[in-house]
Formats: sequence, structure tokens, C-alpha cells
Amino acid sequence: MRRLRGNSAGDAVAAFARALGYRFQRETLLAQALTHRSFGTPHNERLEFLGDGVLDCVIAEALYRRFPDLGEGALSRLRASLVREAALAALARALGLSAWLRLGEGEAASGGAERPSILADAMEAVFGAVFLDGGYDAARAAVLRAYGPAIERLDPQAPAKDPKTRLQEYLQGCGRALPQYRVVATRGAAHQRVFEVECVVGEADGATRRTSGSGSSRRTAEQQAAAAMLELLGA
Repeated sequence: MRRLRGNSAGDAVAAFARALGYRFQRETLLAQALTHRSFGTPHNERLEFLGDGVLDCVIAEALYRRFPDLGEGALSRLRASLVREAALAALARALGLSAWLRLGEGEAASGGAERPSILADAMEAVFGAVFLDGGYDAARAAVLRAYGPAIERLDPQAPAKDPKTRLQEYLQGCGRALPQYRVVATRGAAHQRVFEVECVVGEADGATRRTSGSGSSRRTAEQQAAAAMLELLGA
């Protein structure tokens, strides 16, 4: 997997621009969008902020036009499913973005090029770079080109997946081990039992993340713990 260094930067920018389907007038903007803060400055955090707003606006408009009969709540749910970290990371992988990221040596060695949060942030930064380079219409076209198949597949009548299923799919999509659940405590009389469950997710560096949930059944408690883990992971 390549990391941008020296004279390879210009070639990398051009290659990713072709995958994105947009020709930059100022290639330095795209280079910045692909630069993680661990690599140095200027990095992509400000572009990420800008791209986040552009993305929300474009996706909101696309859903508004595609589903004229849906209410605000349903539209918000669909938009959230498209702009969440897992969806952005999957889009970045489909475009081959990880191959063109500029990462510091330590971040690259620890697998940062495949970290969902880094991929998602860079993808938003790319959209921000397109906006600055070519204006809103260019950014809108780039977003719709990238998201077209995903928007076409949306089914507003499909039931929302439960937190455990979403967490499992998210971790599988990141190439990570499945979560582990264990009962850490039970309280109350037999007919009023309350279960407390812990959800444990391993990190690439060997560390673990833990969340907990409680409920009148083990399943309910596991769902709560999974929902808490999704929030912790930003998924």
C-alpha cells in the first residue's frame, strides 16, 4: 500500500482524482484532503468540517427529491444511514482512497489507512476540497456520482436493523473481530430480574472498548450495550 512521499504526491493526487471522477484545478486542495494530521500540516481537518456540511446538504436534497412522500423523520433516518462513519468508510474503500492517504509513520504502521474514522474523515475532506475548487455544483455532482448506487438501493420501508446486527455488520465491514457479550450482574427477584451485560470490542493495537446495557432480559441488555458501542465507535 502506497503512502505519499516526495515526488509521488502529484501522481497519487491525479490517480485518486480519476477514481473520483473530478478534475481539480488546484490539486493542492486534494493533496490536503488526503493528508492526516499525523503526516503534518496543512492537514485535512478543516476540509473535513466543510465537506461534512456540503455532504449533508447534497444528500438531504437528493432524498427530498427521490422520496417526495416521506416525512422529516424518515428522511433524517435515511440521511443518517448514508453519512455515518461506516458508510463513508465503505465509500472511501470503494474509491481506493486508502492507497493515497498521507499518514505519519506511526499511524501508517498501526493500520491507520484502514481505520474507519480516518477513511470517513478523509472522504468528507475530499468533498470539501471539490467544493472549494469547483463550487457547489461540482461538489454536488461528485457526491451524487459517488453515492448514486447507494441512494438507488435505499428502501424507506425496510425495517431498521437492531443495534446488535448493525454492530456486527460494522465490525465485519472493517475487518475486525465480532463483539463479545457477557452478563456481569443480575439483580432483583426471579420475576423482576434485571440483567447487566457488557459488550467488548477489540482494537487493532490490542486494546479493548467496553460498553454496558441493562434490561429485563439478556437480549434487551445486549441490544442496549450494542447501541452504546455503536455510539462510542461513531458508527
